[in-house]
Amino acid sequence: MVTTGLGSSLAYLLSSAERLVNKGLAAALASEDLAIEQWRILRALADGRGHSMGDLAAAVLMPHPTLTKAIDRLIDRALVYRGPSEGDRRRVAVFLADRGEEVLARVEGSVAEHHRLIEAAFGTARTEHLMHDLEALVNALE
Repeated sequence: MVTTGLGSSLAYLLSSAERLVNKGLAAALASEDLAIEQWRILRALADGRGHSMGDLAAAVLMPHPTLTKAIDRLIDRALVYRGPSEGDRRRVAVFLADRGEEVLARVEGSVAEHHRLIEAAFGTARTEHLMHDLEALVNALE
């Protein structure tokens, strides 16, 4: 284990891993001209419930102004749409459009292949353990 320099920083190691994972994920999404953040939005909306901008921003790890711009771009591509919230018709929610579902379905195979490549490089059990540990870390720090 590295105990000196940047390699001794958990934040640095997490950032390095994120960059490498996202590099492969970006390549997997390139066929549909989707940015990683846009893919996260589509995935979050895939539950079909519609989400407020505030809830969506928290779910996809984006600041509200950045999310607004991303949603506007996705609306321009007819992948998502704004409509009345099911719980409170006075509130606006964002929903996945049919075209967004189609795009998401087309990239899921590439995303799954990207995950398999990570598992091949790092090991399936270690990958699952890492995901569990990272989820626990996030929960502990919240």
